[in-house]
Amino acid sequence: MQHRVVIASDSTCDLNPELMQRYDVKIVPLTVHLGNDQYRDGVDIDPDAIYRHYEQYHELPKTAAPNIADFQAFFSEQVKAGSGVVMFTISAEMSSTYNSARLAAENFENVFVIDTRNLSTGGGLLVSAAGDMALKGHSAAEIAQACQGLIPCVDASFVVDDLEFLHKGGRCSAVAAFGANLLQLKPCISVHQGKMAVGKKYRGKFAAVLKKYVADRIGNGADISLDRIFVTHAGCDEAIVAQCVEQVKALAPFREVQVTRAGCTISSHCGRNTLGVLFMRKSAN
Repeated sequence: MQHRVVIASDSTCDLNPELMQRYDVKIVPLTVHLGNDQYRDGVDIDPDAIYRHYEQYHELPKTAAPNIADFQAFFSEQVKAGSGVVMFTISAEMSSTYNSARLAAENFENVFVIDTRNLSTGGGLLVSAAGDMALKGHSAAEIAQACQGLIPCVDASFVVDDLEFLHKGGRCSAVAAFGANLLQLKPCISVHQGKMAVGKKYRGKFAAVLKKYVADRIGNGADISLDRIFVTHAGCDEAIVAQCVEQVKALAPFREVQVTRAGCTISSHCGRNTLGVLFMRKSAN
């Protein structure tokens, strides 16, 4: 018997409403602790609330993974409805979300949990690829196997305008942050083997830096899958986002250029004015 396949993710996949609706993606949210209050990521808090809180109190939020019981309840609901599930999570190197989902899935048949080894729309690329396969009638097992093979092909990176959030979060020393801001250095944060790492450092105004960054990432486009690319940002000016979208379209004939807003997790790490282009390469990178 062919089961309906539910494509699901934790709340870090940062897909826009159009793609969420297209693939009927189900979300299991992380928890965001802000001051003495607790929220569900993307349900009753958004990144702008984090920025407002930080501007007022200079306090960053803490995020917590869904626990095993949360995933058990979610999987149980889907399986009882006769569905198979392919569940995607943020990298296990960055959160315990994957481990909680994996342990919960052991109690169910036809539930597959995938560690994206990524974050934000790096994982969202896999979620949307799974959605395409589900629409074509593939089984949960087939989708999970195919997506495991796509993980090394994801190219995910961001440029950060200001290092204040990275410094406050303990990911950048005060001296490095001061020196970078003084010299107008904008680091490219890339994801490699499930971890965030600092790559090329650009110098100059944010809008000009992004032009160099986008050109560097896409190059001549020869080794890039042209199915879909994400321009994902954390509270950037609309004109800057539009500039990047037009540049992406001019550099390679992508069939889909999707603009998405980074959710609470990436916003908590990198802060406002962070932007990345995320896509899949034709082979592992």
